[in-house]
Amino acid sequence: MTTSASETQPLALHGVRVLELGSLIAGPYAAALLAQFGAEVIKVEPPGDGDPLRKWRKLHDGTSLWWYTQSRNKKSVTLDLKKDEARDIVRRLAQSVDIVIENFRPGTLEKWGLGWEQLSALNPKLIMVRISGYGQSGPYRERPGFAAIAECMGGLRQVTGFPDRPPVRTGVSLGDTLASLYGTIGALLAMHHLKANGGAGQFIDVALYESVFAIMESLIPEYAETGFVRERSGASLPGISPSNTYRCGDGQYVVIAGNGDGIFKRLMAAIGRDDLAGAPELARNDGRVRHNAMLDEAIGAWTQQRPLDEALRILEAADVPAGRVYTAADIHADPHYRAREMIERRVLPDGAPIDLPGIVPKLSATPGGTAWVGPALGQHTDEVLASIGIDADAVARLRADGTV
Repeated sequence: MTTSASETQPLALHGVRVLELGSLIAGPYAAALLAQFGAEVIKVEPPGDGDPLRKWRKLHDGTSLWWYTQSRNKKSVTLDLKKDEARDIVRRLAQSVDIVIENFRPGTLEKWGLGWEQLSALNPKLIMVRISGYGQSGPYRERPGFAAIAECMGGLRQVTGFPDRPPVRTGVSLGDTLASLYGTIGALLAMHHLKANGGAGQFIDVALYESVFAIMESLIPEYAETGFVRERSGASLPGISPSNTYRCGDGQYVVIAGNGDGIFKRLMAAIGRDDLAGAPELARNDGRVRHNAMLDEAIGAWTQQRPLDEALRILEAADVPAGRVYTAADIHADPHYRAREMIERRVLPDGAPIDLPGIVPKLSATPGGTAWVGPALGQHTDEVLASIGIDADAVARLRADGTV
């Protein structure tokens, strides 16, 4: 099994049960990663409209294509958490799951009687992933937090873009997805600790801004030691040379990473600059950094004389890391993506085919997969509530009064 959930071999997280509270990206994407590897993820949505992600970006037959990707393999249950009976159902579900994932503003679940203290008292082995803008503590904890703000506070926006222009976003909600990854890692660490060392469960406190800050490399050590404040540098890598984006003769762009010492020599030979390949002052990165503008000019002059495909052929033959700037169309058509099953064909509820991104990472023995695309709103309410002893008549009553 590589592109669909196996029917014969248990997936890596088979038997793990997850309760997902919250909406949009950070919490739901963390749960999505677990669902892709076999966890039973029960997603709680408000009756009526459900998760707002259902209406984000491009829609098909009224439902977001993003929804179908991010919510694959999940079970949708509708509960109005403002109602007492709905919150009682959450408490009962919390006693039957291994992990709860939530991304409400700190204090919200506590007001509903669904916070860590309340749920862990019911299930001492519970693991709870709590994702928020600023974390569960600190002076900013109650501020509303979105990825855009976290990317600013975490230092990413200040170094993204060109120095003569305002800071820019990366094009995706990177702060959210980074927090999702850290939340997933935290859940798996806590599960291992519980299994290997015994004891009680624990909660994982993930802040969006900290998830961004954690990937900022040497930003703070450089400032603390030297006072250096890193700024926007366009497409180049500051302090690493040569590595940039260069315009080709046909108007397309090529990214060339020639910053390894041996790679640099091969790159210079490939572009006909043996004089630079053998220059002692350019043999190491620190020397090349001092002459970075000259090197970029030499490489750019070479790329401008040939179309992108020709430049890529020459650089590949020279074993120099280089690549085109892929569009969605390039990705969809690329044979390497296809060979590694990173584009998988599925079917939407109305029978229309849809291509989804493949599953990452690739496990050799228990790879993840797609069992079904994102569910209809409340599709699994009856099934999930029955699993905790709520019969059909009770569900009908709860549905009639708007609780589910």
